[in-house]
Amino acid sequence: MVTGDASYIKKINRSLIISKIIEHGMISRADLAKITGLNKATISVQAAELLTEDLIIETQQEHKNLGRRPIMLSINHQAGYALGIDLDKSVITLSLSDLSGTSLEIHSIETDTSDYDVILELLAKQITDYKQRFSQAPYGLIGVVIGIHGIVNNDETIYFVPHHQWHNKNLKSDLKNVTGVNIYIENNANLCSFAEIVYKHYQSENLLSVSLYSGIGLGIMVNSKLLKGCDGYAGEIGHMIIVPDGLPCRCGNLGCWEQYASESSFMKQLSASHKKVNVTYEETYHLFMEDDPVTCKLMKDYIKFLSYGLNNIINLYNPEILVINSELLRLYPNALAEIKAHLTSTVGQYRKLLISDFGKKACSLGACALAIKNFLEVKELSLAFDESKNPTEKIR
Repeated sequence: MVTGDASYIKKINRSLIISKIIEHGMISRADLAKITGLNKATISVQAAELLTEDLIIETQQEHKNLGRRPIMLSINHQAGYALGIDLDKSVITLSLSDLSGTSLEIHSIETDTSDYDVILELLAKQITDYKQRFSQAPYGLIGVVIGIHGIVNNDETIYFVPHHQWHNKNLKSDLKNVTGVNIYIENNANLCSFAEIVYKHYQSENLLSVSLYSGIGLGIMVNSKLLKGCDGYAGEIGHMIIVPDGLPCRCGNLGCWEQYASESSFMKQLSASHKKVNVTYEETYHLFMEDDPVTCKLMKDYIKFLSYGLNNIINLYNPEILVINSELLRLYPNALAEIKAHLTSTVGQYRKLLISDFGKKACSLGACALAIKNFLEVKELSLAFDESKNPTEKIR
């Protein structure tokens, strides 16, 4: 039984009302009362406070029926802005959204350094610029969430980032001290799974998201909550050994899954086989379309190794939805069918296997959504994703 004083109950009601306003986009007080089960007086008091705080706005909905036009409540999109950052090996992606979760702009900064202080300075400058840019909004920059391609403790300190060889870095504190903005640090795979739940599969309580970029990470949503383990290290599935005494990994082991099934491992093999420095995604797509025999052979092997790991994940978690976040698989025709052909065990069961629609934007989108959730202090969040309004990514 959940118990608490009047202020606690009020906070729960507020969270529920905000969640439903965001979920429905526009909703009347009467419909809010029906959906939440709260009485009309409670709805009126809460709505009045949220209006005073500039968190919601009122509009009159057009309708053809006789009588008074209903007054609709919706979130004040321009009350504040969220910044999501995907801090990958050689690219930093920044995504800005308004309070409704609508993505306003995305840009990437290419980097060629692992120096912590240099990257810290770069991030601080970007965050400060956004803070100043939106200083006139009622709540300004409401928060910044940074996705780390490595191990993050439950206290949001960075334990280890393999590609940068960072150990025990407190990026959260370092950035907050410089910028004065609320900073949150999270594992990138966790943010990808959060994006899937918030923007696409909000009715699912058990969802796994496997991210296949510079490494491999697993975001685990169980009962609509991130499963992180006792220290926050759960989901480092890329370091599951699938080839005993296989290729060396930066983690110190041999034969880790990400050495065979991450996109970076595939692109390295593809570049070497075609004697190029770095084959691009666009070039890879054209090789697929041309049925280049070398590329097709590499891809068959890649999917085989990918399926080994997916089979293990399915046996471990019996997921309702398993989402694969991969730009490479989005380009490859018939990718899902070929993967499913390898998942033939009568023991391993899953309900849906999907390739994410978000691609490399998933981490920064999930980061924005988490910043909004933290700011609004809501238990559940369901945001609309409109691909037609998705901004074009800019590279700096």
